[in-house]
Amino acid sequence: MNKRSRFIIILVVLAVCFAFLWPSISWYARTPKDEQTLALGSLEKIKDYTVVKAKGESEKLIALAKVNPEAVLDSPNYDYLVKAAKKNYKENAKAYKAAGLEAPKTPEVMTIGAILDSFSGENALADLRAVIEGKYRDEILAAKKRYNSSVKLGLDLSGGMNVIVHADLDAALASQKKDNEVADEAQFKKDAMAQAIETLTGRIDKFGLTSPVIRQQGEDRIYIEIPGAADSESVNTIIMGKGILNFRLVDENATAAVMNYYRQNGILFNSDGKLLDPSILPADCEVMGFYEKDDYGLDQLVRGAEYIAVKKEIALDGKHVKSAQVSADQTTNQPEVNFVLDSEGAQIFADFTGAHVNERLAIVSDNKIKSAATIRQAINGGQVSLSGGFSVEEAQNIQKVLQTAWLEVPLEVESQQVVGASLGEAAIRQGMNALTWGLAAVLVFMILYYLGAGFNAVVAQILNMYIMFSVLSAFNLTLTLSSIAGMILTVGMSVDANVIIFERIKEELRNGKSRAAAVAAGFDNAFWAIMDSNITTFIAAAFLSKLGTGSIQGFAVSLAIGVCSSVFTALVVSRLMFDFNTDVMNRKTMSIGWGVK
Repeated sequence: MNKRSRFIIILVVLAVCFAFLWPSISWYARTPKDEQTLALGSLEKIKDYTVVKAKGESEKLIALAKVNPEAVLDSPNYDYLVKAAKKNYKENAKAYKAAGLEAPKTPEVMTIGAILDSFSGENALADLRAVIEGKYRDEILAAKKRYNSSVKLGLDLSGGMNVIVHADLDAALASQKKDNEVADEAQFKKDAMAQAIETLTGRIDKFGLTSPVIRQQGEDRIYIEIPGAADSESVNTIIMGKGILNFRLVDENATAAVMNYYRQNGILFNSDGKLLDPSILPADCEVMGFYEKDDYGLDQLVRGAEYIAVKKEIALDGKHVKSAQVSADQTTNQPEVNFVLDSEGAQIFADFTGAHVNERLAIVSDNKIKSAATIRQAINGGQVSLSGGFSVEEAQNIQKVLQTAWLEVPLEVESQQVVGASLGEAAIRQGMNALTWGLAAVLVFMILYYLGAGFNAVVAQILNMYIMFSVLSAFNLTLTLSSIAGMILTVGMSVDANVIIFERIKEELRNGKSRAAAVAAGFDNAFWAIMDSNITTFIAAAFLSKLGTGSIQGFAVSLAIGVCSSVFTALVVSRLMFDFNTDVMNRKTMSIGWGVK
């Protein structure tokens, strides 16, 4: 490989590594601390913050407009409002034109009054707040995305709680076999684990806990990390909860009475979650919220149809659903959800739908109504189709609920560990000190012992650490104490490759070879010695990573990354620096040790 090829490869590697490392740089160096705090909160907390912020900002703008409506918002922080106002004026002009009327002119200067005037109609204030909320929401969710793409600190460094939950898939499979045949047991277990993880994620975020890390570990275990302070009892309560899926008949008269009361009073329940006026609801009904996904990915009440009264009696249990999928209506091409019932469920459903044609049937999951479709005719044969003007995303959400929410997977907390934040800060300081001083000591030794050539080793070591952190960031790996230990070990091991190369070059120089010939022979003779030692180390690290768990796995991963990056920097980067001094700088002698020229 010639110098140009090496140079291009190094540039490409450095550029790719910078792209990998950029999310971590953006998060740790460019994201303000207060924004980090908000982004690390749960989606529920982020939503609460943006709603309050939008309310405060809108009230501030209205107050300013009353004092001086001709004032101009010069701050770049309000550019989004000016842009939204111009868009509103443009849409209003289209509406006027469609009605055959002359549209008002768009103001040349967007004053506070002009901006507020662009939000017209009975929902003007709500629309203004929606724009402001969207601005803050997008900023915080973008910061959250940067965090998700960056190198994260493990609990031993940041403090918090980790929990390992065992999902009893065999028990879930046995329970399912009592009612239905399971054609593909492996797929059943895969679906059960996916649903268990999704359910836990939703529950933990719903209860306002700090943004968790939840991932599958092995075949039947779920690893949960909750940074910061968390109450172990409340976490256990959330984890051990169970999901429920069933079908209920909607009581239209009771729903109308409930919604009429809600519109008149603006509130339906007291602080204990009980109806303020139980008399509005028949004894055989209960009220549940009608939910859809919002811009945060959270369940929110459907505007205008927030609550639905359903019968307490369950029409059909979710355990009878065998499969579900999304398709398109052949006539309207609108998304619809199709699901298949077992034989018992098909008979129950046929009898029920035959008796309640033109009434609505609600799909209830975790005491939330996810859909309320109208029964058009008796549904026989167990093949059911749900339609109702769904978007593709809404149809997919309903399909997911039908397909997996009925899976009852017994969960058991297997282990739980709490790490204090102060211990995490001390661990970071001690670990980084060890890495810094270890690296410094090695680099000082290389320069003192190998003189000018030692500078090559210094550059190679710095690039080695740069590549290691880039790979950690690229794969969203977690930085733990054991990972730092693997890096420290890598520092000592990687410099070993430089030592082997330098000693080989010194031997060739003592034999009377020129600088160029000594460098070429030194690298060629050292190549297999370096590869043999690093390949065996990589194999050991690979086995540790595969068979080990927790801290052992973190150590093995960082060691494996370090082995690969150190081979690259020793054989490619260091070689290019020697060749540059030889061919470009035209140096005939070499500073590679005391008494060697």
